[in-house]
Amino acid sequence: MGSRNHRQTTKETSLPLAIEFAKEWYLERMVEDRRRRRGGTSLILDGPEHLPPDHESAPLDRRKRRAATGPTFKDAADAFEKEFGIITLGERNANYVAQKSMHINVHLLPFFGDKQVADITAGMIQDYRMHRQTSRIDPKTGKARKPARATLHGEIVTLRQVLKTANRKGWIPALPDMSAPYKSSGKVEHRAWFSPEEYKLLYEHTRKRAQNPPKERWRAECETFHDYVLFMGNTGLRPDESARLELRDVTVVKDEATGERILEIEVRGKRGVGYCKSMPGAVLPFERIRKRKQLKPTDPIFGKTPRELMNTVLDELNLKFDRDGHIRTCYSLRHTYICLRLLEGADIYQVAKNCRTSVEMIEKYYGRHLKNNIDASAVNVRKAKKPSKVRAKAVKSADE
Repeated sequence: MGSRNHRQTTKETSLPLAIEFAKEWYLERMVEDRRRRRGGTSLILDGPEHLPPDHESAPLDRRKRRAATGPTFKDAADAFEKEFGIITLGERNANYVAQKSMHINVHLLPFFGDKQVADITAGMIQDYRMHRQTSRIDPKTGKARKPARATLHGEIVTLRQVLKTANRKGWIPALPDMSAPYKSSGKVEHRAWFSPEEYKLLYEHTRKRAQNPPKERWRAECETFHDYVLFMGNTGLRPDESARLELRDVTVVKDEATGERILEIEVRGKRGVGYCKSMPGAVLPFERIRKRKQLKPTDPIFGKTPRELMNTVLDELNLKFDRDGHIRTCYSLRHTYICLRLLEGADIYQVAKNCRTSVEMIEKYYGRHLKNNIDASAVNVRKAKKPSKVRAKAVKSADE
């Protein structure tokens, strides 16, 4: 009736009474449907939620809508958090796992709320991007505080993982399109690094700071930070890898190929266990800090990453931002190592292997902006001009 099925329980235990109730209920539905089609008011009201805005003049629509049923986004998010924590146990960093819960509880759940997971579409995901770009207002300027590109990307990755969980459980047939519209291939920007002149300015300043600290009680921290800058600039370790580094992971050896003393480092980081051979410039800082701290084999060499001291020194030298406005951090020392190796003509495969990354990543983020990668002799090629006929005749007559 009315292009839909109707259902109602009689709540009777006696068959004759149930039949009588069914007859009366059926006749009421018939009268209600007939009055609705003729434009009159219904005798049976289903509730005020079906009243149109101008119900005084328009005919009332008393049709019952079927309430949406099925798992909600919260159900999918709970299932994802339960699975992700168990399956990735020991495989992913604990902070990375905790970040997924932060994305869900702080950003995704307040927006998607109790929406059915089957109702989440590409348009709704785009509305979420718009919401994140405009919802936070800076009280000082009154302008929207937009999240960083990497921040929003991480939230979309978490959203995709939640929807994949729902897809695996059969709650949705497929994932919606989650690509950002109106966005072509973004430009590839190089990572913030220190040029040879800037790196020299940095370690000379940290040397002066270690010799004459602002306060005497800061001497040990300033000396350790100076050794940290030299060590990182000559090894290319990631900040988290240097924080996990223990004395037993580093060995001073004499390189057979060059005859120089270098460090052989057993690195533990996001890629598991890898190995690194340092530049000779990393040996002296390592020996100084080992002697100064009287380290035991299981003691950490540097420990916590010195972010605050790094920011202080960069502000003093006005080196916090590079030419393109990129922020320099302790990670920039790794980028500096890679760029300086490429500028010196090192083999890109060996650099990638020593830094526990891929050639593709180095070519994409480090190699494109280095001028030494361009061979001027191969670019500035000129085609030899053919001699004109007049000149050829003149040369021929001169020979005769």
